[in-house]
Amino acid sequence: MTFYQEKLNHIKNVCYSNDAQIKAIIDTRHFIDHNFEKDLKLDVLSHIRFTSKYHLQRLFKRYYGLTPRQYLIDKRIEKSKEFLKNGMTVTETCFAVGFESLGSFSKLFKTKTGKSPSKFQKEQVSRSKLDTDF
Repeated sequence: MTFYQEKLNHIKNVCYSNDAQIKAIIDTRHFIDHNFEKDLKLDVLSHIRFTSKYHLQRLFKRYYGLTPRQYLIDKRIEKSKEFLKNGMTVTETCFAVGFESLGSFSKLFKTKTGKSPSKFQKEQVSRSKLDTDF
């Protein structure tokens, strides 16, 4: 590589690096992970990273394959499974993970897992009883 090619590559890496974008997306994901129970709208997430909400959404989808909203819903469902396994009621779980409506929580839970929250919880309780019997 010639001296000029090295300089061009250096300038390209400094001026057009994706490091800032990647950091912004990783930070956004961490923020969602630690604040999933809050009312996280795209406006809030973009304000935290001082970026356009549409740009944030495009970048998040590019790097994670999901929009921030889809990721948030998946995170809430994942956490709700933990809460249900640990004996929290369906209603308590619904509000603990940030849903505002029991109906929308139940519908999304069933869509994502194939089971209603109460059925999921009953199966987990019966499994844990079987595990302790052996």
